[in-house]
Amino acid sequence: EKTATAIIAAYGSIENAHDHVQELKPPRAAKNLAEYYDQAVLSKELATINVDGDVDCDPKEVSLGNLYTPEAFLLCKEWDFKNFLGRFEVDVPKNEAEERFHMIASAEEAKEMECSLKERAATEAIDLGCFWLTEKGTGQGPWLALALSDGRDTWMLPGETLLFEETETGKTRAGENFFKMIESILELFAGEPVKEGKEKGIRICARDLKALAKYLRERQEKAGTDGSASEKRTLSPENGFDVEVAAYLLNPLKSTYLLEDVAQEYLSLMIPSYIEVFGKNSVKDVWKEKPETVVKYACYQAYTAAAAPKILEERLTERGMDRLYRDMELPLVFTLADMETEGIAMDGEALREYGEKLAVRIKELEQSIYGQAGHEFNINSPKQLGAVLFEELHLPGGKKTKTGYSTAADVLEKLAPDVPLVADILSYRQLAKLKSTYADGLVGCLAEDGRVHSTFQQTVTATGRISSTDPNLQNIPIRIELGRQIRKVFHPRDGYVFVDADYSQIELRVLAHRSGDENLIEAYRQNRDIHRSTASLVFHTPFEEVTDLQRRNAKAVNFGIVYGISSFGLSQDLSITRKEAQKYIDDYFAAYPKMKGFLDGLVRQGKETGEVKTMFGRIRPIPELSSNNYMQRQFGERVAMNSPIQGTAADIIKIAMVRVHERLEREGLSSRLILQVHDELLIEAKKEELAQVERILSEEMKGAADLAVPLEIDMHTGDTWYDAK
Repeated sequence: EKTATAIIAAYGSIENAHDHVQELKPPRAAKNLAEYYDQAVLSKELATINVDGDVDCDPKEVSLGNLYTPEAFLLCKEWDFKNFLGRFEVDVPKNEAEERFHMIASAEEAKEMECSLKERAATEAIDLGCFWLTEKGTGQGPWLALALSDGRDTWMLPGETLLFEETETGKTRAGENFFKMIESILELFAGEPVKEGKEKGIRICARDLKALAKYLRERQEKAGTDGSASEKRTLSPENGFDVEVAAYLLNPLKSTYLLEDVAQEYLSLMIPSYIEVFGKNSVKDVWKEKPETVVKYACYQAYTAAAAPKILEERLTERGMDRLYRDMELPLVFTLADMETEGIAMDGEALREYGEKLAVRIKELEQSIYGQAGHEFNINSPKQLGAVLFEELHLPGGKKTKTGYSTAADVLEKLAPDVPLVADILSYRQLAKLKSTYADGLVGCLAEDGRVHSTFQQTVTATGRISSTDPNLQNIPIRIELGRQIRKVFHPRDGYVFVDADYSQIELRVLAHRSGDENLIEAYRQNRDIHRSTASLVFHTPFEEVTDLQRRNAKAVNFGIVYGISSFGLSQDLSITRKEAQKYIDDYFAAYPKMKGFLDGLVRQGKETGEVKTMFGRIRPIPELSSNNYMQRQFGERVAMNSPIQGTAADIIKIAMVRVHERLEREGLSSRLILQVHDELLIEAKKEELAQVERILSEEMKGAADLAVPLEIDMHTGDTWYDAK
């Protein structure tokens, strides 16, 4: 393109350039112009604007005026043109609700609001939308303002740091009583909750109910409230509604579930977003310049939290997920809130020693790698590493890219069994990540109470699995001993012990139940080694004569089938030909005859309805199945086979978490559920309660679902997480 532009600039036109085609440089340009001259002329004709055409109107009539109108603003919000929104100087068009937005400026006004809400709650059911406005707009951190709405009236209570200024006497007008007002209003949460079949009371609705539950629990603990944990809680599944969780269930493929998105999708209401109102400015600065804008933003958020639950509940019922939300996901909000509040104790000194041990081993691997390569180089540089492996050592399998050779894990893993240098490089990478992520990274995660408080994400994965962040304790490598040893730094408080329970092959057991395959079901009912049993059927070998290699291969097929593995993927995993891998798969389906029909049925269902479901009704949309791209459709088919299995397993562990958590509280125990990692639950058990805790874990985890095969768990105790695993 640059060459063509330069040629036209030099010769004035494409025609003149063609007259001098023999002179053109580079030769390739001359060849192309000579060969495709007709196309070039046609392109010029099509691109030339006809300025002599008959125009039947006055140009003034079609001149553009102000593009940044309220109507254009609404269209840009609807079409999600976020980059354009900052160019508008208009506000979101007024909604009727705005007429009943109020700002509380005194303790007297707050009392009036409180009385009004109590009077209404005595005669009718109220969905009270709650929104905490913080400096970063996350709903967490130092509380700055509270907005409440019952769907009709909406109130904002600005924090004293925002609203109240110093007077001549040195005191704020009402700010000194602000947090007392908040405490008084929070007492509403302990009032008569709205229950099924009742027509009065208050239900607290928020985008992030977990953050509010944690705040209330911490407030109660600081106040030293008497009574059991269940009596102390003023917010529960009975009187709470989590807007974000409900929206997530209806569409688990979205990345965020902000209240402005919920307002647009379910209320057909355009409300200002945090970015639109505050941008990169602080809440306090915007408050000083445009307080009315902050009030409007906070009130709209609370209004949406109050108005959305009714329609969200209707949609959940229409999609058959009302029980899933009510009995599993909503109670889980409070289970996770308590787990985050409890945290897990960590030994800082043990962590430092662990980091030093990693550093020594990393240094040893560095020297080994340099020795085998013949010189030092930057092991972390893909370009330098690729040159060493594929240019200097001439190793096979090099994939040349624009920046050098690929040194991705899948490339190196094929070489590692035969090349010690590559095996060392993979170990080096693993340990370096361990050191940076955990040995170094966890230091900053230790709170003042000596515990790590991970954040559990309930609305992230499309399959329904829980994830954790800050820190992520679910991705600790357990295949290598040095990875497992990180668990040694986590320990129970004095007088307690860890109890760790892990589901045994839960996804395969779910597969057995949902497929209805008699051979697989019978193997589990007989408590046989499922991988050896599969090997016996697939390789036509007596059960007692199955070799370790056959069992290993059968295990890869067992778990591969759950994830919709292809012959290519299996051949890569087992280092065999695709033909051999396909025979393994064919023999597997012959051994378990109902399996293929079940998996094909899931794909068929996905293509017909655009989604698949778990045993408990959780929906997983699969838009890839209707893609024009073959690879996308293949991915969609694997998702269709896997999601109902993995999602059902995720549902079962959630049910177990809720039941274990609630039973520990109901029986008045001091022991607490503190961690969940995939199919594993960790309890910090008081030593005197150990037998009771083990019984609760066993009964609730095994009884979390009624399957055609028994749910089994592996349970261990220990003085560190490592010992309990």
